[in-house]
Amino acid sequence: MQAKDAAQTGTHQFQAEVAKLLHLMVHSVYSDRDIFLRELVSNAADACDKLRYEAIGKSELLRGDAELRITLTPDKAAKSLTVGDNGIGMSREELIENLGTIARSGTQAFMEKAKASEGDVRLIGQFGVGFYSAFIAAHKVDVISRRAGEDKAWVWSSEGEGTFTVDEAADAPARGTRIVLHLKDDASEFLEDWKLEQVVRAYSDHVAHPIMLAIDKDTSRQINQASAIWTRSKSDISADQHKEFLADLAGTAEAPAVTLHYGAEGRNEYRVLLYVPGERPFDLYDPERRGRQKLYVKRVFITDDAELLPAYLRFVRGVIDSEDMPLNLSREMLQNNPQVAAIRKAVTNRVLAEIKKLADSDAAAFARLWETFGPVLKEGLYEDMERRDQLFEIARFRTTKSESTTLKDYVSALQANQTAIYYLTGDDAGKAARSPQLEGYRSRDIEVLLLTDPVDSFWVRTALGFEGKPFKSITQGAADLDLIPVKNEAKVPEADASAVGTLIAAMKQALGDKVKDVRKSSRLTDSAVCLVNDSEMDRTLERLLSKQKTTGVTLSAPVLEINPVHPLIAKLAAKAKASGSTPEVTDAAWLLLDQAHILEGEPLADPTAFAARLASLMGKMFG
Repeated sequence: MQAKDAAQTGTHQFQAEVAKLLHLMVHSVYSDRDIFLRELVSNAADACDKLRYEAIGKSELLRGDAELRITLTPDKAAKSLTVGDNGIGMSREELIENLGTIARSGTQAFMEKAKASEGDVRLIGQFGVGFYSAFIAAHKVDVISRRAGEDKAWVWSSEGEGTFTVDEAADAPARGTRIVLHLKDDASEFLEDWKLEQVVRAYSDHVAHPIMLAIDKDTSRQINQASAIWTRSKSDISADQHKEFLADLAGTAEAPAVTLHYGAEGRNEYRVLLYVPGERPFDLYDPERRGRQKLYVKRVFITDDAELLPAYLRFVRGVIDSEDMPLNLSREMLQNNPQVAAIRKAVTNRVLAEIKKLADSDAAAFARLWETFGPVLKEGLYEDMERRDQLFEIARFRTTKSESTTLKDYVSALQANQTAIYYLTGDDAGKAARSPQLEGYRSRDIEVLLLTDPVDSFWVRTALGFEGKPFKSITQGAADLDLIPVKNEAKVPEADASAVGTLIAAMKQALGDKVKDVRKSSRLTDSAVCLVNDSEMDRTLERLLSKQKTTGVTLSAPVLEINPVHPLIAKLAAKAKASGSTPEVTDAAWLLLDQAHILEGEPLADPTAFAARLASLMGKMFG
């Protein structure tokens, strides 16, 4: 909240999250201070890019100063470092909005991770809080800015202690922004030319605008290459330069897991430089699922929201630069432009091909990639039917026999007479592996996929199968296991069919509409009971959808399956046959149903009644 109306100048309060963030930065020890300069240079480059784009339709914005640049001006006498640009600039409202508030969720995530990692400053760019890193080196920051095309200029000032001021500026650039850092005593090295050159070469050499170092009032020299990294030859770019460019794009400190750098010619001419990061971006599960690839046309930045890749590849970061698209692309034109559609299709296929290449060439590296991004890639199994086969080649699954396997390997190891790919969905792989529904499959040495990502419950319903084998839930419908022999079958007593029939009738009567049916199970070997669904959805999907009020889905009455040869069921069946539907049989039916719900991880409908029945049973046992 701001202390005064946004229409006024004067003193304003920082948004609460910003104040906490500044306190964390100022009072923590950081491992790499240099990053603050990279963040400010990156912001300046963005401002220049935005002006180039706006000038497409308003050429007068560049009048009198068409060469865009970033200038670093150290002043040893004043103990200040100025980072200036002649880009788009900011209005008073933009200064207040951009520098006084930031995304709450991103800030909170940053603070939690920074505390956990002892304040590692490399996290800053990843969470979109780059400007505030200035307070790592400065005890006071002044931002003087004039928006292109406006007469008035404004100065934003703060000492990072919870408030900031915004007033009209008397001395300001004709266009653009000057950030004046009044340096702390222990940051004086940033007044030295050698230090500034070192940081720029290390972190910002790829910036496409000239970065000038002011020697004196009238003299400056360029200290970066100022050529867009994606326009250079692949052989001219080092691994460290790729790492730093990705750091600029995604704020990650890790080297990319996959680098895709090529040029396309023909009907559409464009350059591509894309990365699969080596670590998970903080916004990977943002509900908007926005892509983060930047679109340029002839090196002019257009947008970073062009949906150049499908949502399930939103973790891919980088640049696509077209040579033949119109510069005046609107948001609507982007969505309907055939060139964009053609580029999207071609680049998506290349990205998936590169990921597949990694899977084939470096199993360990791919395993790390899949651990990080597998749940997101599997969204494509649900959304992208055109590329489902490509994704199936990439996908890895935990099973009852393996921590990671492919569908191809699964199908190659099918048991005799096995006609389906069996799966079990759940919330947790460990819990799923202990599910009683697996018993009959284990006894026949049948491998079962353990699917524990939320999207799994959706794609398996729409996928037709793999290599002619359909996907089949082991918790849905009747188990079709009779044609597959049990391995190393131990001799078990045969159930009394008549007694089991009587018990099933008594349990149906006792449980009423709480169950759809009670029946003998062919999937149980050790447990007494389990729940399955006879509806169109398996139990896990029903649970997921029932938690969302907008779906209108409610949990249906399950089928209760009983193991007729389990000692408890056998004794209960004998009692039912001898005495009929007694209160003890009724209580046992309810306890077994509750037990089955507990095994599924579902809440009991009536915990009080469950506790009373259990206490009564224990009383009879020990009475």
